[in-house]
Amino acid sequence: MYREEIKVLDCTIRDGGLIHNYQFTDDFVKACYRAACDSAVDFMEIGKKLAVSSDYPRDKWGKWNFCDDDDIKMIVDSHDSDYRPLIACMFDVGRVDIGKLESADQSPVDMVRVASYVPDIDKGLDLVKRAKDLGYMTTLNIMAVSAAIKSDLVEALEQTNECAELDYLYLVDSFGAFYSEQITAYLELYRKHAPDKELGFHGHNNQQLAFANTQQAIIDGVNLLDATINGIGRGAGNCNLELLLNFLKNPKFDVRPIYKVIQEEFVPLRREIEWGFNDIYGISGYLNQHPRAAMKQRGDAKTMDACYDFYLESIGIDGGGVA
Repeated sequence: MYREEIKVLDCTIRDGGLIHNYQFTDDFVKACYRAACDSAVDFMEIGKKLAVSSDYPRDKWGKWNFCDDDDIKMIVDSHDSDYRPLIACMFDVGRVDIGKLESADQSPVDMVRVASYVPDIDKGLDLVKRAKDLGYMTTLNIMAVSAAIKSDLVEALEQTNECAELDYLYLVDSFGAFYSEQITAYLELYRKHAPDKELGFHGHNNQQLAFANTQQAIIDGVNLLDATINGIGRGAGNCNLELLLNFLKNPKFDVRPIYKVIQEEFVPLRREIEWGFNDIYGISGYLNQHPRAAMKQRGDAKTMDACYDFYLESIGIDGGGVA
């Protein structure tokens, strides 16, 4: 589907880093940045901006959890290109020291993406306003809306509509629980209560619907779309960037650099860490549950494929194991 105003945000490093505490090598991140440049995606989200603390030491949590300007500049300067995507990083409410953020004209970062749950929407919008005051483009990604109380979500949307500093408001399928008709319904809700906001969409692949749901968001008029190379991301992962670029049929995009980096970097990485659909994640998505329990199950070699036991446990039934 071709629509010129559609923009693509590559969140490979940020969402993919959730798999292994952002322990990507510099060479891997450089290769992803080179692919982002050469494929002409609009934005590249290079990581998160956590405050270093005793709970989040840099050596354990990886440099792309903290996105120091010098580290980002090292990546950006590694590839000489006529085209460069705008650089984004994500701020988690309660985990960032925005007082240490440089103004946008002094930073390699162009966009601040704020992740907030519905009960913390006031704090999320405060981060948005402070980031905009420093000159950044802004998004607000409301997390886990599939599990939110509707009246609370409506109130949060109405608050976001009053925030002039917010550039994009995101519908996020945090648990990979949505079907296409729910994408449409939630986008209608967003437009009803935040009619002044441009919308974005971020899907997860627990039920193998991230790409399909992204297509539905496009059909419903969303113009900022998240995807990751090879679908890498927490648990079941995300919408595949290569599939999305093929689908959009916009001549400005070139999918060949994405397939090149998959072949050279992601195929070897899959031998070390796991991401993507399996039945454990499918169950968590179907039941609209946070994927932490599914990730724990997949991390235990003895039970990683025990989908029957996982299903019974998830719905509160003791099955006694498979004979």
